[in-house]
Amino acid sequence: MLKRCTRTTSSVLVALAMLGVARAQIGRLWDPTTVETVSGEVVSVEPGGHGQGPNLGVQLELKTDKGTLEVHLAPAPYIEHQGMKIEPKDKIEVKGSRVAVGNKTLLLAAQVKKGDQTLKLRDDKGMPLWRPAGPAPPPAKQKT
Repeated sequence: MLKRCTRTTSSVLVALAMLGVARAQIGRLWDPTTVETVSGEVVSVEPGGHGQGPNLGVQLELKTDKGTLEVHLAPAPYIEHQGMKIEPKDKIEVKGSRVAVGNKTLLLAAQVKKGDQTLKLRDDKGMPLWRPAGPAPPPAKQKT
């Protein structure tokens, strides 16, 4: 029994450490010198980006006047809890950091505006506002 508890505790600690590393890596990708705001029409919304299982991230393709841009948002449950639904053909404005990952450039979103709704995803340092564990935070909807 004690071995099983020790193994479970060790597994939990390793998982928490990995979550901390993932959050730190995202923070390191964030570049405050490349923060910009882009507007456009959503072409597609799909799972992708970082995370696994139920915390799989959501990414979208945004058609702007300068071309199509891949935008990484947040885990799907966080976005759903905030009450904003983003679908193809939606007109949105995204504030985020343009970063190079491998051979492509993408935008790590900090904030998404759609109509009078604002979805906050990251703080000014690029750290995710969603929590790695525990209950989801209260909705952060704001009228602009």
